[in-house]
Amino acid sequence: MSLPEVGMKAPFFTLPDQSGKKIKLKDFLGPAGKNVVLYFYPRDDTPGCTKEACGFRDSISQFQSAETVVMGVSTDAIDSHQKFAEKFTLPFSLLADEDHAVAEKYGVWVEKNMYGKKSMGIQRTTFLIDKSGKIVAVWPRVKVEGHIEEVAQRLGTM
Repeated sequence: MSLPEVGMKAPFFTLPDQSGKKIKLKDFLGPAGKNVVLYFYPRDDTPGCTKEACGFRDSISQFQSAETVVMGVSTDAIDSHQKFAEKFTLPFSLLADEDHAVAEKYGVWVEKNMYGKKSMGIQRTTFLIDKSGKIVAVWPRVKVEGHIEEVAQRLGTM
């Protein structure tokens, strides 16, 4: 499945967060809702994923003041997310997409090739979804360096 594009409705989902609470995209939408930064990342507590999560953590007040929630998604289990969130004091939801169904809906479940070994996994990608549920920005194949600043800058233009 290909990436949803800017202007398209974001695929709805319901996933458990690190505390087991069911998080639904539709709960954030509507006039009194929030914008959503939905970032997909490969694995909890790995170097690039930790740097990205801590970057969002360190900028969370900037996102909150722009009426925006941040949510990370990976195929790791709830207990892995819980440990990761506690270890780095992450103030946002980490969603457990263990069967990669949501990653597939968003087109980020892809074949990866590392050192000649092929496997399926999440391609680091971020979506910015507005309060109406429309995708307003997509960052495919994210390079962590400078990424959080790019997302914050884009929020400032909404």
